[in-house]
Amino acid sequence: MNIFRGIQARLPSGSSGSTTPNSNGSGADDRPPEGSDPDDTSLLDEKQGSIVLSLISQLRIGMDLSKIAFPTFVLEPRSMLERITDFMTHTEILFGLENESDKAVRFERVLQYYMLGWHIRPKGVKKPYNPTIGEIFRCRYTYTNGTEGFYVAEQVSHHPPVSAYFFLSPANKILVVGELRPKSRFLGNSVQTIMDGENRITLLGTDDGEYIISLPNMFARGILFGKLVFELGDTIDAINEKTGMSGSVEFKTKGFFSGTYNVVKGQVQQDRETIGEISGKWSHHLEYKDLKFGKTRVWFDDATTTSEELSRPTCHPEEHQEPNESRRLWSGVTRGIRAGDQNAAQEAKTIVEDNGRKYARTLDEQGATHNSRFFEFRGGKWHAKFVLPENLEEAKSKVQEWIWADTPVKKAT
Repeated sequence: MNIFRGIQARLPSGSSGSTTPNSNGSGADDRPPEGSDPDDTSLLDEKQGSIVLSLISQLRIGMDLSKIAFPTFVLEPRSMLERITDFMTHTEILFGLENESDKAVRFERVLQYYMLGWHIRPKGVKKPYNPTIGEIFRCRYTYTNGTEGFYVAEQVSHHPPVSAYFFLSPANKILVVGELRPKSRFLGNSVQTIMDGENRITLLGTDDGEYIISLPNMFARGILFGKLVFELGDTIDAINEKTGMSGSVEFKTKGFFSGTYNVVKGQVQQDRETIGEISGKWSHHLEYKDLKFGKTRVWFDDATTTSEELSRPTCHPEEHQEPNESRRLWSGVTRGIRAGDQNAAQEAKTIVEDNGRKYARTLDEQGATHNSRFFEFRGGKWHAKFVLPENLEEAKSKVQEWIWADTPVKKAT
């Protein structure tokens, strides 16, 4: 049955289809749900609520949302390819681990680095732009120790959507590669995004091989009733086969009658023996307890972490980017959102999406597939088309030549 009709049938007498979910009122109704973070909640005005209601009327339970065009006011003004860079925000946690002899400490720091990628998020319930096939995002990082890191991501498939990414900091001996395959489903009063994919982290100065970490799922609650709330849920697994280290972290979702938001609980195991415990809130405060020595170390606390401690990406100015680079490609949408002009944002979004569909249709008509520029599919995974030099001192120039080939060198912003 159409969900919208079911809701209308239960509305009080005199209510009409113009009733808007999550409409912006006053007083107690404006407060976020008890125990939630105001940054993870959204209130919609009457016009926005009407648009959401119209969108919901098209949905069915379990429907795949990959082909649904969402209104611009629910969008975060950046592409998913750029949002992945949140995981590079705390890369300095990994610096110097090639000199750490204790494999348990190395594993803990890698897991800390990964977990701290989640607290960087937009206010409210927002989703990034869905990248179009062939879209790329390129940036670099400059660290406090005078070194650099280099990142490139590409939308290698559109249906199903797959984002592949690569990060290298040669001087700090860190390599991160991975892929993201989101699948969104409508569940009635919430939307679930299943985050298939994995992060593969390599400490190049060690013999550890890859640290492989999965992803939690995302939920937007209160689509029909109550306030819109963003949550992470389910369990992620981390493993390093060579060292025998493993771990898991459960992102707990709030129960209907009890519990609280953003809580995590996890453990670290060495050769299947639990040696550490993780606790706290992924959004505000995380701790790690070493069970062997009985010591607790704070991984993250938003009350004491300054913005200067966060590594931010820099890109070439939009006018010097290629047409399919994220910031330039979506620039019209971004300007409209930031100016509060949803009509302009929607028009620009339609142009980007129509061009993407035209390209996909051309490929179908020609019986061809998209030729990825930076990645190739091997052994069931996407790998960068970059051969890492044995001499890491050569890697800095080589990786820049690979990422920015034929691109004029301009001042990054």
